[in-house]
Amino acid sequence: MHRTAIASLAAAMLAGAHPAAGCDGLRMAPGGLVSEVVDGDTVLLDSGLAVRLIGTQAPKLALSREDFADWPLAHEARAALAELALGRNVQLGYGGEEKDRYGRALAHLFVEDGDTPIWAQSRMIEAGLARVYSFPDNRRCLDQLFAGEAQARAEKLGIWADPYYSVRAADRPDDLLGRVGDYELVEGRVVLADRSGSRVYLNFGRYWKEDFTAVIEAPALRLFERDGFDPLVLEGALVRIRGWVDERDGPRIEVTHPEQIEVVARP
Repeated sequence: MHRTAIASLAAAMLAGAHPAAGCDGLRMAPGGLVSEVVDGDTVLLDSGLAVRLIGTQAPKLALSREDFADWPLAHEARAALAELALGRNVQLGYGGEEKDRYGRALAHLFVEDGDTPIWAQSRMIEAGLARVYSFPDNRRCLDQLFAGEAQARAEKLGIWADPYYSVRAADRPDDLLGRVGDYELVEGRVVLADRSGSRVYLNFGRYWKEDFTAVIEAPALRLFERDGFDPLVLEGALVRIRGWVDERDGPRIEVTHPEQIEVVARP
């Protein structure tokens, strides 16, 4: 993406900005001035505080890490966030765990813009420069972000035009084995939803030792129960699972909270 295209995208983000309607229930706190944009989902404030834009995952930059390559569109994502927030005052909105192990604030970022603060997470996702990326201890405002992501994906904006970020097919386990260690969106029909002890397994093929599986452990099941969401009813449903791919009896994703599962079509 050329610099002129980045500037046009950022201008569109600003022009289309709106207050954080629907993103309620946050603990709001003063932020300060954004002094540096590290990447597409992390900024530094003039106080020295690093802020991780919770709820999103932008394409990653290597940032001098060994054996790590920039993801496609990582520079474009950082440039767009810089155009939106660099040198501007922001407020922070906390909706769950407030610090990570690196001491970064885990917050929704609102860029001050007169009477209508700009919700940075929403802007980045709607532009196709970040994906929804949630945690069991930080689940506020995800419905709005999912809606923005779906629209950007449908319009093939930003990352959604790049095969690196394609939604993977659950019925192609060999392809998924090549994605072990990656964060992926995997879509397919649940062949079998079954409880075994304290776990629930969503199997996407008949050969569970080879096919793709989503695993829901006991702590996550408590969140499902609290939300009134029985994962066993997903048998036969077309779903989209998001998370980190690992390998144990075939490729799998561990589901730690309900928002990792999107129901595309009921059985």
